[in-house]
Amino acid sequence: MSWQKLKKGRYSKPFGEYFITFTCHNRHATFIEHHLAKRFCQSISYNEQQHDCSWLAWVLMPDHFHGLVRLGNTELGKVVGHLKGYSSHMINQCVQGNSKVWQGACYARALRAEEQRIAIARYVVANPLRAGLVTNIGSYPYWNSVYL
Repeated sequence: MSWQKLKKGRYSKPFGEYFITFTCHNRHATFIEHHLAKRFCQSISYNEQQHDCSWLAWVLMPDHFHGLVRLGNTELGKVVGHLKGYSSHMINQCVQGNSKVWQGACYARALRAEEQRIAIARYVVANPLRAGLVTNIGSYPYWNSVYL
C-alpha cells in the first residue's frame, strides 16, 4: 500500500519538519539484535543522501522508530517509504530472509513553527530511558540528535 493511500488528505510540505513514528511488523523486537540495529542506523545516513532531508533527532527502539525529520524540496512519503524499504532490504539481506520488517502505516505529525525543536528532540532521544532500557542515554547506541 502506498503512503498516499494510507494517509489520504495528508499534505507533505516541502521544507517542513515532522515527528515520525513507525513500528516493526507485529511489534516484533527485531532490533534487539545489534547487527540488525546497526544496519538500520546505517540506513539513516543513506536515506539523507538519497532524499533531500535531514534526520534532526532519532532513536531506534527494539520494536519501533521515532524521528524528527526536516524535509528539503521532497515529499515526506518518499523519505519515509525509502527509509522503511531500504532498511527492510538491508535487514533481510543480513538475515538471508524475506520477512516483513515494518508495519505498513506510520504516525506523522507536522511541527508548527512555534514548537520547540529541542524539547521534541529530547523527547525522541529519551525513549530508551522511559522504557527502562538504560539509565543513561549515553549507554544506548541507537540514537542521534543534532541538538544534543
